[in-house]
This record gives sequence, C-alpha cells and structure tokens, in this order.
Amino acid sequence: MPGTQQPYVAECNLTPVASPFERRQFLKLGATVLSAGMLPNFASFASATSSPQVGLQLYTLRDWMAASVPATLKMVSAVGYSEVEFAGYFDHSASEIRAILNGEGLRSPSAHFALDKMISDTSAILDAAQEVGHQYIVIPYLSKEQRGTHIDDYKKLAQQLNEIGEACKKAGIQLAYHNHDFEFERRQDQLPFDVLLDETEPGLVCMELDLYWTVKAGQDPMTYFNLHPGRFKLWHVKDMDANGEFADVGTGNINFEAIFAQAEKAGVEHFYVERDRTDNKLQTIQQGFLGVSQLLG
Repeated sequence: MPGTQQPYVAECNLTPVASPFERRQFLKLGATVLSAGMLPNFASFASATSSPQVGLQLYTLRDWMAASVPATLKMVSAVGYSEVEFAGYFDHSASEIRAILNGEGLRSPSAHFALDKMISDTSAILDAAQEVGHQYIVIPYLSKEQRGTHIDDYKKLAQQLNEIGEACKKAGIQLAYHNHDFEFERRQDQLPFDVLLDETEPGLVCMELDLYWTVKAGQDPMTYFNLHPGRFKLWHVKDMDANGEFADVGTGNINFEAIFAQAEKAGVEHFYVERDRTDNKLQTIQQGFLGVSQLLG
C-alpha cells in the first residue's frame, strides 16, 4: 500500500502551523521531559491512572505535531495514552506513521480527513488508513459552503456520506461524522444533525460525538443515545467552563458522570481527550488522561 501523505485537517478553522515561539517552546520542553530523568515521573503518573481505553485527539497538540511528530507521540505515550486520533500526518508517509506508533506502543483507531479530500482521494486515503491501522475515518468539519443554506443541503450530504461509507466498508473501515454546534441550528424547522442521523445508513455511517459542542448547542447527549442507540462509536471528551469556553476534562461543568454511565447504550468504543485551544498543552493532556481514566473507573 502506498505511503500517501495526507493533508492536515483543521477543526474550527484554526491555523495548524506552529509559530517560531511555539516550536522553540516545544523543543525545549521535549528535550527536558523526554530525557531519561523525567520519564519516570510520567510512568508513575500513568501507572496510577492507567486505562487502556483512553485516547488523545492529536489536534490538541497540532503545533507540537508540526514541530516533531516523533517527539510528540513519545510524550503522549509517556503520559499514559494508548490510543491517538490523527488530524494530519504532517509530511510523514503512512508507513512512517505506523512505524512511529509501533515504536511508542500506540495505536490509532481513527483519523480525520476533510470531506472534499474524501471525495476526491478516496482510494489513496483508504490505502493510507489501512497502512496506519485506522478502523474509522472521520469527517471532522464542514465549511460554510459545504453546509449550504437549506436543510436539503444536509440531506444531500447524508447521501454523500452513505456513498463514501460504502467505499470505506469495502476496505474494512467505518466512516464517521464529527459534529460541532452548527449541526444543531434549525433549518426549515429541522435540525441538520437529526437529518444526518436519520438519512445515513447505520451500517455505513456512525457518529463521533463531540460532547463539548453538543452541550454548547444546548443538546443533551443522552437524548441522542436513547433515540439512536449504538450509533456513537467515538467520543471527543472536552469540558466547558462557566463562560461556555473550553476547559480541561474534569475542571468544567459538563456532567460527564451521567454521560459516561450511558456509554454502553451509545455504543462508544473509543474515548478521545481533546481541547481545541489551550495555553498549557502538557497540563491539558495530563488532566485529560486523569479525568477520563477516572470516569472509566
């Protein structure tokens, strides 16, 4: 299978290029944290909170990934994560990514790929996904143009997703769709997210439910678990502060305990810590690992 370099996929239209300061900051931190003297601290932390199911969406560390994919994945593994979800390969081939993952004892059940690329480069992306070992390919975001202006635009999207999902299924991969809050904005008295759930085939398209964006939109994830049991195979776990902004998992006000109690009904298989913007990446991924580990008991 060819080692196809895949384009970076950005959520929320954030620029995925590390600034010179960010690169210097990461490389300095990496040289310190990944030294032999610091690794035992991470190992002790991971041992005390270990859960084989905790994953990290690497979009959280996109600036570090831009600086060094191997160093970033080494740090992620040292914190204790066993799974990662990619949002771009950052100039590495699929075979190189697989080798780095193997070297760090990591696996990558899923990855984000932009809708337009999934339409134009389906075969190449599926080849790369098989090479890395992804079981899911996730459509992460819709541009304003892709969202359109009418509910019928989402009905057309649902059919597109069914078609892409069929191609994925033939390759032994499951297609998933990741939500933000705009899928819950009413159009012609319908919610786009409901249309996507109702008009995609469960066997072809599942959902990666972003818990933050769902709650941000005023929706109850558990209502969707009851309406569509088994459809939510992947979760993004990020918290919300009192002002409705991002917070590290376990430090905000989202009732994760109640949500996680319904995990079996939801059908979730992979839990990914994520925070779209953070001033302290290392603290965010440590707190996220701790918070989700505790929720999984």
